[in-house]
Order: sequence, then structure tokens, then C-alpha cells
Amino acid sequence: MGYKLDKSDFQNLVDNLKKHYLIYAPKNFKGTGTFSDTDIVRYDYISNIDDIEFNKKSNYSFKESILPITQTLFYFTEDEIKEANIEREKTALIFLRSCDLHAIKRLDQIYLKNGFEDYYYKRLRENIKFALIGCSESFDNCFCVSMNSNKCDEYDFALNIRDNYFEIDCKSEEFKSLFKEYKESDIEIDYVRENDIKVEVAEDLSLDVYKSKMWDEYDTRCINCGRCNFVCPTCTCFTMQDIFYTDNGKVGERRRVHASCMVDEYTDVAGGGAYRKKNGERMRFKVMHKVFDYKKRNGYTMCVGCGRCDDACPEYISYSNCINKLKDAMKEVSK
Repeated sequence: MGYKLDKSDFQNLVDNLKKHYLIYAPKNFKGTGTFSDTDIVRYDYISNIDDIEFNKKSNYSFKESILPITQTLFYFTEDEIKEANIEREKTALIFLRSCDLHAIKRLDQIYLKNGFEDYYYKRLRENIKFALIGCSESFDNCFCVSMNSNKCDEYDFALNIRDNYFEIDCKSEEFKSLFKEYKESDIEIDYVRENDIKVEVAEDLSLDVYKSKMWDEYDTRCINCGRCNFVCPTCTCFTMQDIFYTDNGKVGERRRVHASCMVDEYTDVAGGGAYRKKNGERMRFKVMHKVFDYKKRNGYTMCVGCGRCDDACPEYISYSNCINKLKDAMKEVSK
């Protein structure tokens, strides 16, 4: 059962939620896109429903709310260490789509169930509620159906956007009191049933595909900018930085900062060595990690098919096409 709210009712709902939650949702930023006359959609705190961009896919994912781009872990002096305060005290409510809600499962697997619990991730993760935005149709470059991430029921409440009203389905007891004055209705949350882009991971995929020549083209096509990693909701790599406040190096802070497996120096080691120098090798690592390595360990692919990597690539490299090419690559190496 669900509820139907007109625009003013939904704004009242948001106003009530703001008293206890920081509301985080996709927002359109005018004139801040790739060119001066283009916009970009990324996540930000909102206070008004008119600020929420319901009709476009966000260029960046929600993950900055759990994995800040730059996160101070602790401060240090010569004599002591002080843990950094949590980034937000209030619980966050995040509006996101099905593919991103599936990405939460991937992040939890890596940071909470991978043989340890990451303390800094956990303290933010425990303080989050999710509002699912229903997708009535596929966006450009999406292939969520192929990745089985087009539908998700693990939300606190979900909504469909109609012309003059909102349809709400609430699962969380914590939020149900907010809807007690509204009449119950039969609601089914929208989800994508078909994408224009279809992806099929080779059933016989193995590490032998490393020998394929398909990776060679990316040595010249890819410019190792790392944009695909930074927009991806399941990329989790980071590096550590020590920031010193004084010249003597005894006072400062340690930060965790987003990193990318596609950029220079990421795999550099002591002595001048590097595990993956060529861009094709980096592409190979990224693709295989998303659809092979992670799946072997956890039973499902790391990629959720949001297509943001294809949207962001300045060289028009299609990640979905790269996955589909693995079939022919396996035939090539099997010969």
C-alpha cells in the first residue's frame, strides 16, 4: 500500500523530514558542466523539492555522502593523536535510483564484509536512510537490466514522479507516521524493464582473456584521466595523504582521498616499478575487476550498469561495449 501526495503535500513532507535529517539528492548546477553553457547534475543537500532533479540521471553518484572525496581521519601532534569528528551529526536521507541502491550493497561488501569493518565508512553508513526514485524509462547509456540492478526493494520509502503528484511507498516504520493523514492507495514503484544497451558477460570468461589483443587499442584511446572511476558508484579506491601544518613535520592530519586505478602513479612501488604502466593494462584491470574478480568472490558483478562511465569519458570509450567484446576475446585466446 502507498500514498498519493500533491506537490504542496510533498514539500510539507520534506519540511518535516528536514527537522531530523539532512536531505541529500541530485541537484542541477547551472553553467558548471564541461562547457560554460552546460549544466551538471550532482548530489548536494537540498531544502526544497524544486531543487531536486528528478528528470535527469545524475552525472556523479551518491557515494560522496558515504565516501567523502577528502576525509580527515585523525589529527596528530608530537605527543598525541585525535580522531576527526564525524562529517555529519544528523542522519542523512538520500534520494537515489535503483542502480545506486544496488551500489550500496557493493560498497558494504567491500568496506564492511571484506574481512574487516572500515570504521570511518561504518560511522557514516549507519547514519543513512534511503528514498528510492522510481525510473519509468531508461536513460542514455544505462544497462541496469543486464546487471540485474533495475529493480530494488530495500528502501525506506520510494516515490514515482507524476505530472501533478507523487506516489509514495513507505516500508520503514520510522517514516510511516508522516503519512498517517493521507489515504492509502495501491502503488507500484516504477522500474526500467528494458535498456537500449544490452550487456552479456562471457560465460567462459577467465584470466586467459588477459592475453587478448583487445586491450591494445586502449593504449592510445584512453588518456588515463580517471573520470570513469570518479563518477562510478562502486569504485572505492583511495590513497592516503599526510598534511603537515608546520615545517618540522610534527603537527598535521591524515586524510583519505579518492584515487583512480586508471591514472598515472596509482600502481607505482618503491624502486620505480609499476604494475600497470600501459593504459590498456589499466583498462583490463578495471573491466575484469568489475565483472570477473569481484563476481568470483561475491557471486554478483560489481558493475551496476548506471552508464556514468560512458557518459563521462572524453574519448567516447564505451565500457558496456568493452564488456561485450570479452566474448570474442575469449574465442581469440582459446585458439
